[in-house]
Amino acid sequence: MEHHFILFLSLFSFFTLFFSLSSSTQTQTLVLHSLTLPHAPTTLSWPESEKPDPDHEDSSSSSSSLSISLHHIDSLSSSNSTPQQLFNLRLKRDSYRVESISGRVNKTTGSGFSSSIISGLEQGSGEYFTRLGVGTPARYVYMVIDTGSDVVWLQCAPCKKCYSQTGRVFDPTKSRSYAGVPCGAPLCKRLDTPGCNNNNKICQYQVSYGDGSFTFGDFSTETLTFRKKRVARVALGCGHDNEGLFIGAAGLLGLGRGRLSFPVQTGHRFNNKFSYCLVDRSASAKPSSVIFGDSAVSRTARFTPLLKNPKLDTFYYVELLGISVGGTSVRGLSGSLFRLDQAGNGGVIIDSGTSVTRLTQPAYIALRDAFRVGAKHLKRAPEFSLFDTCYDLSGLTEVKVPTVVLHFRGADVSLPATNYLIPVDSSGSFCFAFAGTMNGLSIIGNIQQQGFRVVYDLAGSRVGFAPRGCV
Repeated sequence: MEHHFILFLSLFSFFTLFFSLSSSTQTQTLVLHSLTLPHAPTTLSWPESEKPDPDHEDSSSSSSSLSISLHHIDSLSSSNSTPQQLFNLRLKRDSYRVESISGRVNKTTGSGFSSSIISGLEQGSGEYFTRLGVGTPARYVYMVIDTGSDVVWLQCAPCKKCYSQTGRVFDPTKSRSYAGVPCGAPLCKRLDTPGCNNNNKICQYQVSYGDGSFTFGDFSTETLTFRKKRVARVALGCGHDNEGLFIGAAGLLGLGRGRLSFPVQTGHRFNNKFSYCLVDRSASAKPSSVIFGDSAVSRTARFTPLLKNPKLDTFYYVELLGISVGGTSVRGLSGSLFRLDQAGNGGVIIDSGTSVTRLTQPAYIALRDAFRVGAKHLKRAPEFSLFDTCYDLSGLTEVKVPTVVLHFRGADVSLPATNYLIPVDSSGSFCFAFAGTMNGLSIIGNIQQQGFRVVYDLAGSRVGFAPRGCV
């Protein structure tokens, strides 16, 4: 009898240990969908009813908040491309983007006129665009929005050289609110190395890009209109010579941390706060959005402090302490791998224009290996482009995958499964949407940000993440 009791206890202990081990990995369900064309914007024209009276500021313009819709850059070209072609182009842009950001951070001496040296618009200077009015009366144009750039600029007539854009090129002579910035003005001196037109004494700007593209012209102030709200005296570059590998947007609205970015320029009006929520462009027809002002701050956001890079002020640096997979901290992946040193090397940035999150190589290998262990029940597939951990999920409608949580200082961000296991073709191949990088800079990309309202509170020097923030 005693032997039976001991045998019972042994078996009970075995099964208890077995089930505790088998259930220790936290998982979530991934509902599968193939690579598809992004949902096009409801309209790519501006409703006439949303145009303000050009001679009278709208009564709502005194409000401290505004919201605008964003659309993915693929929406401008999806009609003539397959889902696979668009995805491949996105990854190509992404590689240029990462190389350019890394080069910018590692650059010890500036060149050209501007503090904003990123990759060209076609080569990944931002994945999302909006439509806004420029001048008085407002002329509506598409502008790429980008947290990795500071200077606001657009193409202007007369063109010495202009690339092909959607819609007409802005003509400053037809705007009553346009004003060139004098060479000796304090605003001109905010450019790193401003130029001066000796003929009319107007300040000159230049933004040079990592692929050899550039925009050059007059530095000016102008009124921008977002739906019915007008924002006066925004400093921007009026580009008369715009050369290189650009895409159909008229220019760029810089959302970086530098002193000439749109959020910093308008901080007094919008209380130094803005946020965006990027939807899964292939799974939702709802547009992404950006909000400026107090309404940008979500009550459910968890915040982490912003860090400063002494070498440059454009990027939004945060402190990443570690990552968990399946409910367990990844071994060998500590905050020391992501530290921003006093010389400005290393660190982690949040970026709207990078798609795939890049981690320093030792951190990526540790994360990848932990994910592979947690997903060993899934059928492996060949590598795809920059992805080395892929799975053949053809014929399935949903699968269980291990959870992934990013641990920032003060904020744990639990990613939805769609933010890290993504379709790469129309045949059921899915890949782990992280990649390694050989330089010290890590970048949190927009695939991992999808569905979160990402709050930039410049007044409080912090960034917040609110799950399910696009509703």
